[in-house]
Amino acid sequence: MVTAVSVAGCASTGTPGAESAHAHGAEAVRANRTPSGTLPAAPSAPGAPSAATVTDPATGADTGLAGLGPQTSARVPADARQVVVAIGQGKNSSRSHVVLYRRTASGRQGGAAWPTHNALKGWTTDHHLDDLRSPIGVFTLSDAGGLLADPGSKLPYTRSGGFSVSGTGFEGESLAGSFDYVIAIDYNRAKGTSPLDWTRPLGASKGGGVWLHVDHGGPTHACVSLPEKDMKELLRTLDPALHPVIVMGDAASLKK
Repeated sequence: MVTAVSVAGCASTGTPGAESAHAHGAEAVRANRTPSGTLPAAPSAPGAPSAATVTDPATGADTGLAGLGPQTSARVPADARQVVVAIGQGKNSSRSHVVLYRRTASGRQGGAAWPTHNALKGWTTDHHLDDLRSPIGVFTLSDAGGLLADPGSKLPYTRSGGFSVSGTGFEGESLAGSFDYVIAIDYNRAKGTSPLDWTRPLGASKGGGVWLHVDHGGPTHACVSLPEKDMKELLRTLDPALHPVIVMGDAASLKK
């Protein structure tokens, strides 16, 4: 069981359904996650895309985003010059991979596929508090923070002891360091605030506190977790002036 998860509901606890605590100033509050900021809507994982310009087979359109179908691609804003794509291995899988795409003169170009974890029970289009699924959708990325000093983030960065975490995850792994670096996913939160802010525009029942954060080696409650070196790269790369977004969901859902 988590004994002092003083941050987002994204950290997994040893007991499915148990919930981590989220520090909001001096007040400990409960956490998990869901959307406001929603836009219209494992080792290099098998089938993970490599850097390439991608043409959608159904429409012939140059999407530049591997693994995304026409409906999903249409939700990505035209001004989003940085797109993080998180693709789950299956609807009920906690394994996924992330690719960062940047718009260049020749179109969107993707980098290496990073192994990641998502929620214990996989993905959902209707996320609710404690459902242990990550929300599917396209969301803006506006704010960052962590327990450790700012590594050079271009996003506004809040350093706070409120990001401290202890205890063990669903697979018995230590949660220590999971929130050393985080990027808030704008799902049911107020943009322009610390990731620790507890504002939930859609209501608490829809969850919140969905983050990109440091991987602890096991499933999360609803977040997407990456190796520390990849989190640092994201923090140093994502630029508010380039309107970064994340597209996230299981492979089958994102192909639509």
